[in-house]
Order: sequence, then structure tokens, then C-alpha cells
Amino acid sequence: MNRHHYSLYVHNCRLVFLLRRDFTQVDTFRPAEFHWKLEQICDKEWHYYVINTEFPAVTLFVDGVTYEPYLVTDDWPIHTAKIDTQLTVGACWQGGEVGTPRFTQYFRGSLSGLTIRPGRIETQKVISCLQACKEGLDINSLESLAKDIKFHFNPAQSMLVVEGEDLDSINTAMSKVSYINSRQFPTPGLRRLHITTSVQCFGEDTCLSIPDVKSVVMVLPPSEPRITIAGSNRLVRPVDDLRGPLGVAAFKELHITSTVMKGDSFGGSHRQGVMEAMHNLDYCDVLVIGEELNPERESLEIHHNALLGKHLDATNSSSGISIYGVDSMAHYEQALRQVRYRNWRPAPLSERKFRLTCSELNGRYTSNEFNLEVSVLHHSAPVEHVNHMAAQPQYLRPVHHPVMMHSLNSHTAGAAPPAATAVIVVCIVALVLIVVIGVYRIHATHQEGSREDEEEVKDPEEDWDNSALNIIVNPMENVGGAQAHGEEVEEEEREEEEEEEDEEQVGGMTSAESDNSDADEEDGEEEKEGMKERKQKEKLEGHSFSAKY
Repeated sequence: MNRHHYSLYVHNCRLVFLLRRDFTQVDTFRPAEFHWKLEQICDKEWHYYVINTEFPAVTLFVDGVTYEPYLVTDDWPIHTAKIDTQLTVGACWQGGEVGTPRFTQYFRGSLSGLTIRPGRIETQKVISCLQACKEGLDINSLESLAKDIKFHFNPAQSMLVVEGEDLDSINTAMSKVSYINSRQFPTPGLRRLHITTSVQCFGEDTCLSIPDVKSVVMVLPPSEPRITIAGSNRLVRPVDDLRGPLGVAAFKELHITSTVMKGDSFGGSHRQGVMEAMHNLDYCDVLVIGEELNPERESLEIHHNALLGKHLDATNSSSGISIYGVDSMAHYEQALRQVRYRNWRPAPLSERKFRLTCSELNGRYTSNEFNLEVSVLHHSAPVEHVNHMAAQPQYLRPVHHPVMMHSLNSHTAGAAPPAATAVIVVCIVALVLIVVIGVYRIHATHQEGSREDEEEVKDPEEDWDNSALNIIVNPMENVGGAQAHGEEVEEEEREEEEEEEDEEQVGGMTSAESDNSDADEEDGEEEKEGMKERKQKEKLEGHSFSAKY
């Protein structure tokens, strides 16, 4: 249906804004069409239009300046209907009154942007700042101005008109006029001010004439930033990485910093120091040094996802890639780290060189030229040679190669690791055997020492009857005792002679027989112990004991 709730269009070099209300909102004849007749509408120049709707009042801002409508027409509200509404830009939809619904009345011009903010309007200061808030004139403390003061700026805020009926109110308003420059790096030089004052007189023959006033504002040169690009200047990658679907990240270790000279005065002396500055960049270019890229086998590109959430865009060609847009250094750094170089046929290629530069303020401040060399690591046939890494010289200090050269050294020593592994395994096995043998020898020695200590402990216990008791012979048995004593002496002598013969026999054994027959030695020791026990029993049986109390 041809039901236009609201629309903004140009008709005969007039700007028209249509606003139809629903019956649920209002049911009377109310303002519906607002017309403005301005020179800017058909001058074929770019302009910035803002319409604030606070029904029934509608305000138009063109380049930050307010304009009142010259014509306002009323209309009835729209009847309610269960039809979905649709927003279109660049044409008008005609439905019910034509045979075939279609778009018509196309906009013959260009649009750079459109913003609709339901339920909210902006103040005049905010709308004016959207056009020229970097440098220009401004008024401080608008709320403190008198109610009869009127003012307006031109689109660039380079001209301010103040109107009033009271001299004191005009003087107060002029004292609040200021020059602003919010650029981080303003252009130095003079800013000339020209104040013209006119007086409107009523009922007087002559009117006052006030001379013009001229003044200047001096803008001092700022401290120029020094943009520095740092990172690894050489990148060595094997062929397989370049052939991969993603290639290699050429600027993965990139860092962008900016410093300015900061001066201060203290105690009559002027000191300067370096301070890091955070500002925006507007483009960074990666150029190919030497032969241009061959699209049939290599590419330098950045994925679109790396630019999401940033005010950046990118274009690439055979000569390099360019990332542009006003954004922070941090966002540029993140985007450049996602630039990837890919070569799916790198056989004839040994290296590629790139140059990176960044700019601020359209080339007013440029960074250093950062050169990067990407080397391709081709696989070579293994060559047998002596592996010096297996055993280094005793007095030669080992040299640790840089990380970037590690992969270069690793492929030339491809045949060495198996031999080195074999030598290490043999050394470990030999060390384990030596430790096991040493532990076994220590254990055997400890057992022999324990056996000898036990024999030494047993000997004193066997002689307890000769040392610990006082034996008294019964005087009633002198004869028998004497005989028994004589027999005992003879028997002891015979036993000593037998022991000496046994010891001689034992001492006559060869060392070889003693080493090879450990079991025979243990049997002999048991026989000797048994013989001693029998001797003790015979001694005890040959004596007569009596207790001494």
C-alpha cells in the first residue's frame, strides 16, 4: 500500500520531510509536512543533514547550522492496519494506487551514510562538533549566556555570529568565545581573527560605527612523533610450511611504537625526555623488493577475519599489500601479524624480501623502513660425516647457534642422530653393569665380615666353663680325682695333637681347591664345631662338681 509513515526527499530543490502519525497517537489534524528552501540543496556539493523530530517541532541542521521550515502543512493521521512496514533507501514505494506495485521516484544523487536513532535526539553542540570539532571557534558555558543571546556557527566553525539586545550580554558572550584545536599534532602557524561589529539603530538619524578588530592566535609546532617498526628481520622456513594452505606469518614478531620528545621547565632550566605516544595510523604498505609476485605460484594476503572489528581495509596486488584506515597502532599491529606469504611451488626460490612502512596524517609522519627477508629451506641429500655433537672436545666451549639458524643446521646433520643414539645407549648399558657389579661385591664383602664376627663371638662363650666358675675337687675322691686328672691331661694332649694335625691338613690345601669348594669348607667348619662340643662334654663328664656357697 502507498502508506508513507515518514520520508525525507528532495522536490524542486526543496527538502521535504513527511511525518504521518497513527490514530493511536493522535486523532486530530496535525503538522505532517515540513518544507525547507535552501541554496545548499542543489549546489552539487556535499552537505551534512540532521533532522531532530520532537513532535510537533522538527529542527533541521545543515552542516551544523539550524534552519527553520518556511512551510508546514497539516494532515490527518493514518488509519491503523495489520500490514508490516518496510524501510527503503533511495526510492519510493508505490502500491495501492497503481496496477503493479513498484519502486519509483528514485533519488538522483549520492549518499555517504545514513543513521536513524529512534527515541533520542542530539544537541546543537554535538551536531556542530560532528562537522568541525578538530579546530575552530567555540563558546564555553552555554548555560551561563543570557536568554536574549542568539548565536550560530558556519559548517567549518570558522565563523561565529552572536546577536543580542543588551551591551553587557554581548560583552559577556564575547568573553566566552575561544579557539579550540583538538588535533594531536596540529599544524603550526598563525590563526588570524577578524571581529566585525554592527549596530542596529531605530528612529535615529545617525548610527554608531564600531571599527573592526584584528588579532592572531599562534599555534606552536608540536613534538613530532617517531614511529618505529621493530621485529625479526629474517625468517627461515622449510618448503613444507610455505606450501601449506595458510603459508607462513611473515610479520609474526612485529611491534610498532611511537615516541615524542617531551620538554618541561623546572627551576629556570629546560629538560627534554622521550615519552611513548599513542596515536592513530592511516596506512601501512608491504612492498615486494625485487621481482614482483608471480600469482601462479605465490601470494601475499590477509584474511578478512583479521580486519573484523577494526576500521581497516586492505588491497593486495603483485607488488605487495596495503592496509589502510584511521585506526590505532595496536590494531595495525594485530592486522600486520596476520599477513601471510604462501608459495606452493618454491623449488626455484631461495628467498623473498619485503619492505614495510607506516604513516600518520597522510604521510606527514612516516615510520622507518622495516626490511624482512624470508629464506626458503630446501631439503638436501644426507651426507655421511663425523658427528662432532656426540662427543665435544674436552677444552672446547660449545657454541649455541641462534634460533633462526637452528633449522638450517638440523637438516645438514641428518645422518648423525642414529649414530649418536647408539653411542649413548652403549654408554648407559656399560654404566648400569658397572653399578650392579659394584653393589654385588660390596654385599659379598659385608656378608663375609659378618660371618667372621659371629665366630669371634662364639669362641668366648664356649670357654665359659674354664673362666667363669670355680671348680673345687671333692677331697673324698683324691685318688679317683687324681687319676681322672691325669687321664684328662693325657686326653687333652692327644686332642691338641689331633687338632694340630687337622690344622696342618687344612693348611696344606691349595688355594685353588679352597676357591672352588666353598661347600667343603662349610662342612669342615661344622665338623670342627661338633668336635669341640664333644670335647666339652667329655671334660664335663671327667670332672666332679660341687657347689660353693
